[in-house]
Amino acid sequence: MHVSTLTASSPAFTALIWWLVPLAGVIGALVYILWVSKFKRKFEKGTSRSVNQFERFQNSFRDGIERDNEPKS
Repeated sequence: MHVSTLTASSPAFTALIWWLVPLAGVIGALVYILWVSKFKRKFEKGTSRSVNQFERFQNSFRDGIERDNEPKS
């Protein structure tokens, strides 16, 4: 029996690879762009919420230090 016409040394197979790899890259980039644009707001809200909580945490120490340094009457 003869092996398939699409072997690794076939020019048609090589051309197919040279078209499929960049095409997969472009499709992957488009999917990534769509995913980022769809979920960007959600992650920004979560990030800013975390930053605000961390700033409140830091300020609680600063407030405590300021209260400790106040002159006692």
